[in-house]
Amino acid sequence: MGATLLCELGLFLLCTLLCTGNAQVAVLTIEPKWSSYFIGEFVTFKCDMNYGKDTNWYYTINKDGLEYVRDSEYKLHRLKISSTGDSGKYQCSGRWKWSHYTKISSAVFITVLVYKPRATLTVGTTIIPVGGSVTLTCSVQSSDGWKYEWFRRTQRTSEVQVRDQQNRDIRVSQGGIYSCRGTRGNPVYYTDKSDDVTIEKTISNKVVVKQQPNWPQIFRGETITLTCEVQEGGETTEWEYEWRGPRTPTQWTHNNDVTFRVSESSSGDYMCKSRRRDDSYSSTEWSEAFTLSTAPEPESSSFVTPLIVGLVCGVLLILLLLLLLCCFKHSKDSFFIRTRSTNQSSAMNHVIKDEAQHSRHASTLQGDACVYETIKDHDDTQNGKVDTVA
Repeated sequence: MGATLLCELGLFLLCTLLCTGNAQVAVLTIEPKWSSYFIGEFVTFKCDMNYGKDTNWYYTINKDGLEYVRDSEYKLHRLKISSTGDSGKYQCSGRWKWSHYTKISSAVFITVLVYKPRATLTVGTTIIPVGGSVTLTCSVQSSDGWKYEWFRRTQRTSEVQVRDQQNRDIRVSQGGIYSCRGTRGNPVYYTDKSDDVTIEKTISNKVVVKQQPNWPQIFRGETITLTCEVQEGGETTEWEYEWRGPRTPTQWTHNNDVTFRVSESSSGDYMCKSRRRDDSYSSTEWSEAFTLSTAPEPESSSFVTPLIVGLVCGVLLILLLLLLLCCFKHSKDSFFIRTRSTNQSSAMNHVIKDEAQHSRHASTLQGDACVYETIKDHDDTQNGKVDTVA
């Protein structure tokens, strides 16, 4: 009697379960399970009834209370996220194939972010010390479950992936340009790559700044040359140089020296470093600072220019006087020649003049005699005498 009662009670309970059909014992899981998802990723829904064989059920997936997948014979369903509209509350239910018995799962939520994530590469220092290494860190701020891919390139080589490195942190001992990106899921979803980070390796060669001319004091207005010398570095043509100072350039150059005219703004510390031309990511440490102190031009220098001008003017004056003296001497010699010639001409003219005067005097005497003779004849005629003058 008691056994029959227990059987009837069990059949009643079973009938109640089968007929009501609302027992929430189904389980809905999603793979992969991230805190948020991005457009282009895949999500797999798995609906477990936890009773009988999987093939004994028809599966339905609801999104926000609406049927999303209806009466599928497969408990797995893959969704490719195509928009933020795929965000929402998801549930699954299973219906027993030979009755109306239905089981409904609890809800799971999916959040879809609108933007594609970008990896971020950070580094404590970008300079690898001599014989050392530096740590690079790659991260994706949004969501979780990321692995990482690392890349390295140089100005002369194309980008290659750093092998066997999927960790968030890696240590590198080689200079170059590094970047990273995040990966997750299957099929693999990739974030955008990070910004490039340039890592430089420090080599052991020492450099020193030297000044030419090596005067103890430099005055403003003078011209000097600073030279960057690599110790035990071979030929200068094997290196490139970079300067740091108040007025010097900061870009790499093939010249190991800089020449400039000193001014007040030239005072300060000057440093240089060097790298090999065949490896632009391995460089020396910065040299020790070379301090350049400039002084104003000395006061005596204010008399230099007038002194030079005076000397030049004096020389020009002497040359001018010598020129005038030569001209005067030449003029004097010409004057003496002209004077002598004039005197000779005057003497000749005087002689000629004297002779002419003498001739005129003689003629005058003869004339006078004639006049006298005439007068005398006239007088004698009046006196009745006639004298004959020979």
